[in-house]
Amino acid sequence: MTFHSLSGVNRSIVSCTRCARLRSYCRRIAREQKPEFADWTYWGKPVPGFGDPGARLLIVGLAPAAHGANRTGRMFTGDSSGRWLYEALYRFGFASQSESLRRDDGLTLIDCYITAAARCAPPGNKPSRLELDRCRRFLGAEVRLLSRVRAVVTLGRIAHESWLKAAGWWDRLSPRARPAFRHGAASELPDGTIVIASYHPSRQNTNTGKLTREMWYDVFRKARASLEEGATGSRTPR
Repeated sequence: MTFHSLSGVNRSIVSCTRCARLRSYCRRIAREQKPEFADWTYWGKPVPGFGDPGARLLIVGLAPAAHGANRTGRMFTGDSSGRWLYEALYRFGFASQSESLRRDDGLTLIDCYITAAARCAPPGNKPSRLELDRCRRFLGAEVRLLSRVRAVVTLGRIAHESWLKAAGWWDRLSPRARPAFRHGAASELPDGTIVIASYHPSRQNTNTGKLTREMWYDVFRKARASLEEGATGSRTPR
């Protein structure tokens, strides 16, 4: 299938039923809920990407959280990872507000688009290889349609490798030439795109100190610098 618009991609994502395990899990979570969210009607469907269609910065996550985006219907909205992400995006001028609790809360992304490797919340936060492969067509379509992207932040190894595959670099580059996944590593691709790898802001990483605020801010400091320097002709991040 060829997509001609981001809205078309998003409609196809929301209606996708290709992965029975994931669809069943999302619906079950939506029925059972958490007591603290008893007054919510969970989204319970695949979650589309969102943001500025003219974005120069692309954020690639792993998958919706069971009681985050699977509840609210918007990536990184209503969970602890989202609190880390939007606070940093706001700090570095990529978001209109520092917190997002629901998809109608007025948040606007500025020169930024958020997507993920998988669009359904997976059990244990672990989509299978087959599920990732099935979902990659959506990420590939977004990569093609978001033609102004100049910097990509990948949140976790799976997101990092999924973006490289969706964008075609996994096959075009030799294993030694592919951008390595190492927190804070900024790599320049042959077309000038800067890829910045980061640990995912999951509680497992933030509560243990594997990912600190300063490490996290440094990722977005590099992203902002790469865009500013790219606009003046230099493509090397600080």
